[in-house]
Amino acid sequence: GQPLGPRRLSLKSVPKLPNMEAFLREALVKVKKQARGFLAPELCFQAVQAATERPFAEGVRREWELFQVLLTSGQAQALQYAFLAERAVHRWATPGGASWSSAAPQPVRRAAVIGLGTMGQGIVTSLVKANIPVVALEQNLEYLNKGRKAVMVLLEREAKKMEGGAQTLDFHNPARLQFTVDFDLLRDVDLVIEAVFENMALKKEIFHKLSNICKPGALLCTNTSALNIDEIASATSRPQQVIGTHFFSPAHVMRLLEIIYGRHTSPTAIATAMQLAKALKKVGVVVGNCFGFVGNRMMYPYVQQAVFLLEEGSRPEAVDQVIEDFGFKIGPFRMSDLAGLDVGWRSRKGQGLTGPSLPAGTPARQRHGQRYSPLPDLLCEQGRFGQKTGKGWYQYEKAGGRTATPDPWIHSFLSQYRDTHRIKTRYIDQEEILERCLFSLINEGFAILAEGIASGPEHLD
Repeated sequence: GQPLGPRRLSLKSVPKLPNMEAFLREALVKVKKQARGFLAPELCFQAVQAATERPFAEGVRREWELFQVLLTSGQAQALQYAFLAERAVHRWATPGGASWSSAAPQPVRRAAVIGLGTMGQGIVTSLVKANIPVVALEQNLEYLNKGRKAVMVLLEREAKKMEGGAQTLDFHNPARLQFTVDFDLLRDVDLVIEAVFENMALKKEIFHKLSNICKPGALLCTNTSALNIDEIASATSRPQQVIGTHFFSPAHVMRLLEIIYGRHTSPTAIATAMQLAKALKKVGVVVGNCFGFVGNRMMYPYVQQAVFLLEEGSRPEAVDQVIEDFGFKIGPFRMSDLAGLDVGWRSRKGQGLTGPSLPAGTPARQRHGQRYSPLPDLLCEQGRFGQKTGKGWYQYEKAGGRTATPDPWIHSFLSQYRDTHRIKTRYIDQEEILERCLFSLINEGFAILAEGIASGPEHLD
């Protein structure tokens, strides 16, 4: 019996909920935790809050004010830059004149992964998700079965996330995913990704084998984080087909894929690796060949400064706190524990910076006339490799644990170390921590650009 005139929703008052204030308080805590350091989600929250407390017109006006704040903010500019930089890296070029505009990729109908450790498992998972049939190879049955179990766990998890979607993961089908110890099954693959651990002799042995077995056009990729691509390629009869594909851990989650060309790598090989990155929904970045390429080479001075800060009086949790409050997802010491301290240790041993090949009488805190800190080496000698052993720069609830707790053992270890080397402990403020870590990172970036290892700042960013 009511007249059916237009009813403007905006003229109705917002119904009051009994626990509105508590509800909003909890929501804000959640937003701040999830979107740490981000302006936009907090201002979105404030806009919603205004809608519950004020008349419609006032709420809209408040939303417009908040939008203006965001529009002119540094964060908006940075996010727009990041968005465009991600697209700019598709347009790659090498100093030799090869570029995205003239090189055409080869199709990848079937791929293989060698080595089913942490990296290999993530790479196999990425390929299966991208609908590329995979042959996964290990050196013996024990490692193969261990790797297969881990891959299946990852794929079950990914399949759950995709449930209800148009695409399903058909990973129990051997035509899609095959596990083997037999190199002969790699005869007809279009692309092989070697993902064994960082050991040059082992990688060269595998590439020599692949060179004899794989079909002539097959692309041979190495998932190395620092080793020389040219030296690996020298073990094959086809260096033009060899390229570095450095995945970041965990490989099925991280979106960055560093693509490293060697002296002989063909433009077709680079284009094919870039096409693979796209198929895997990753951001491929083409860079040159030098120790550590771009990702790890930039990380090195950054982590090194963090360790120097510990020598001089700081603590791991203090350094991480400053870096994380600045906006990094994870500080250098939590990151090292996650990646495993033994990885860097193995690399430093290989370079002769520590371990048995270091000449006797070398000063503890100097290498090649440069300052050096043996702290990470000393931790590794104690068997503290990070999360995997339950102890590293922090302690964890168990081996493989995820929750980092400051470790009193480290604090007394550091003060003993300072006494031994007669380093006077001093108070280090937040600004010094931030500037020393970040400026060393930035300066290394400029050195990489100056050497032509990366072709533009977007590639670094």
